[in-house]
Amino acid sequence: MNNFDKIHSVKNKFTKSNPNLLKAMFGTTDVIPLWIADMDFEVAKPIQKALQELVSRNIYSYEFDTDSVFKVISDWNFKRHQLKLNPKSFIQVLGVLTGIGVLIRELTEKGDNIMVQTPVYHQFFKIIESAGRKVVCNKLKVVNGHYKMDFEAVKNQIKTLNIKVILLCNPHNPVGRVWTKKELQELVDIANEHNVTIISDEIHSEIVYSKSKFNSITSLINSENHITVIGSPAKTFGLQSISNGYLYIPNKEMHEKVKSTVESLYINHGTILTTNATIAAYSEGEEWLKDLLVYLENTVNWIVNFLEKELPEVTMCKPEGTYQIWLDFSKLNLSETALKYLIMKQAKLGLAPGDWFKASGPQFMRMNIATPLAKIQQSFYQLKEAIDSGLDSAFNEAENSNNFKPF
Repeated sequence: MNNFDKIHSVKNKFTKSNPNLLKAMFGTTDVIPLWIADMDFEVAKPIQKALQELVSRNIYSYEFDTDSVFKVISDWNFKRHQLKLNPKSFIQVLGVLTGIGVLIRELTEKGDNIMVQTPVYHQFFKIIESAGRKVVCNKLKVVNGHYKMDFEAVKNQIKTLNIKVILLCNPHNPVGRVWTKKELQELVDIANEHNVTIISDEIHSEIVYSKSKFNSITSLINSENHITVIGSPAKTFGLQSISNGYLYIPNKEMHEKVKSTVESLYINHGTILTTNATIAAYSEGEEWLKDLLVYLENTVNWIVNFLEKELPEVTMCKPEGTYQIWLDFSKLNLSETALKYLIMKQAKLGLAPGDWFKASGPQFMRMNIATPLAKIQQSFYQLKEAIDSGLDSAFNEAENSNNFKPF
């Protein structure tokens, strides 16, 4: 059995608890750090074994084996999602964001417009703008407590703003939607009609709960000219600091073009630690993943029940996937700065503020729940106590307006 309830107190230099970052972002180090999307769980035993065997060799000569990696990813996707992926259509890169950065530069020119569907993973903005491209925000809409794509707005923005690429997040971070086949097909059809390329970031594809089904862009009709960032084992298996990214490009001409660039930059391989961890994860990690999904879904259900019974001032759209939840604090009627002060200084929670994700309103925050349930429960007890007590009389809007900077 996997012990996801175990709370670890080992010394580390994890980004999530880096005191300099916490102080810069939240104005204090005294927070439960739930702002970054990684796990507090021990990785699966087969992964531990594969890594320990490598370390114990004490010899680290050049060693590459991408063919085995591509095959095991293909086999995994066929078994899990009935996707028939050609191992020769993969390209390995150093990470998912590295891959997206390369694709943006290959598919567009400086000054071109790239669409994202907001609120969305905040690094998307940085990776687009740092390449000299422009972000176009296509806002998701909420219908009956459920986030939806606004297809009319997508079509209008493509026509009027000359969109070159749509950077899709599926499953969507932070709102937790797992897009249906129908929704994705409509997006693909629109993109094809206007000669727009979709880059689909599917790094959370395995973190999908029991009532939803993941659909890859590669499974759709007429999707061969679009690109899937199949992702990496990072989010699924807790390998954030030792994982690569994998691009799936079925279009041969585009594949050769991207492959040539990646190889010229020497970013087409990782370490043997990365390789063997990935192979172990995808060949022997399924049972661990099944247990993880049960644990995470139980955590989601606990949060839903707690909010309904104990904290109705805070709401959320129940996530279909990812281990992020998107909390709505608008019922508190606080200013953006006051809300951040209440959450971070009074409740002592290090959450990711909604403005990082270009939310339509400032009253949202993202929480990472891939941590022992006891820690999540303690976080919500602290949140309830802070909200019940009300905003501290010591709060000063002007003094706190420059705190809470994004990472």
